[in-house]
Amino acid sequence: MIRHIRHPGDLRQSVCGLPAADVQRWETDDLPRVESTCEDCYTLLPEAQRPDDANHPPGDPTLIDTLRRIIANRQHAKIDGVLVDLWSASVTVLIWDQLRDDKRQRLLTLPSHELILRCIAIYTRVTAKKDQ
Repeated sequence: MIRHIRHPGDLRQSVCGLPAADVQRWETDDLPRVESTCEDCYTLLPEAQRPDDANHPPGDPTLIDTLRRIIANRQHAKIDGVLVDLWSASVTVLIWDQLRDDKRQRLLTLPSHELILRCIAIYTRVTAKKDQ
């Protein structure tokens, strides 16, 4: 179950904008955690305030090496201002390893978070076809 954080200015609403009536469980005692907080509440994580672990401009192939390092360390990292979790990194590398070079070059023209989101979308489509 996704836990939400109360909005500091409006206790009738969560940080992610859901009305309090729609929230079944509040994460108020402890600091928010990646595994138990909705995506829009990630900005309140202490990790979101830290400096970037890596910066990769579009076209930088070392992004994949950084994602492989996330997998090897089994620890999320902040890349270009975005927290990247272990699952997202592993799915991106899994899809990346299956792509042809021309498709890889097209993906490399995107910002890092867009590249990761595209690989996740590909993974979702591929696994959805297998389930049917």
